[in-house]
Amino acid sequence: MTLRRASARLAFLAAVSFLAACGTSLQPGSGPACPALAGTGTDLTNPPATAEPTSSYVIGAGDQLGISVYRAPELSMPGIPVRPDGRISMPLIPDIVAAGKTPTQLGEELQQRLKEYVQDPIVTVMVTGFVGPFERQVKVLGEATEPAAIPYRDRMTVLDVMIATRGLTRYAAGNSAVILRRAGAQHDTIRVRLNDLIKNGDICQNVEMRPGDTLIIPQSWF
Repeated sequence: MTLRRASARLAFLAAVSFLAACGTSLQPGSGPACPALAGTGTDLTNPPATAEPTSSYVIGAGDQLGISVYRAPELSMPGIPVRPDGRISMPLIPDIVAAGKTPTQLGEELQQRLKEYVQDPIVTVMVTGFVGPFERQVKVLGEATEPAAIPYRDRMTVLDVMIATRGLTRYAAGNSAVILRRAGAQHDTIRVRLNDLIKNGDICQNVEMRPGDTLIIPQSWF
């Protein structure tokens, strides 16, 4: 019984030491943090809450919208695409710009336009297919299995991006990957070791993404 307890205690201490070395914590801001991956002195896996405030979804070109007009089913459109120029077409209404607006804003504008034809119109706009504005997309280039532009979502991380692009190709130099992040008129470069994250579970490499980030995965020379 004494040997079992001693073994269990040693296993527990080893697990605690591993987590402390990696810098993971169950609560943001509690416990030691992962070392800064870009050498900027900031913890990129737990950025300040004010770094990217949560906001309502903004419609982008390529999104699919469902528009419902209460008590006017002939004007409702269950599936309408936002054209590349950011506009949509509806009965009775000239082309209207949808891109750059929230669903609520677009619904209110449609209500104003329909007042000429419908008494007290109530319009509901739902986004049924997401692409998002170009400047808020996260782009993945290089040796991902399926390179893509991914709609940004709140608290998205590198691991989320890897899942969406189905991981690395066999030729990828995952530990040489970089994230390009806009910083005013310039770009910051953040190194991220994808092999360590995916194959070894190094959660310290699970950097939180931001809208407009570009993840570049180079090819291995060997």
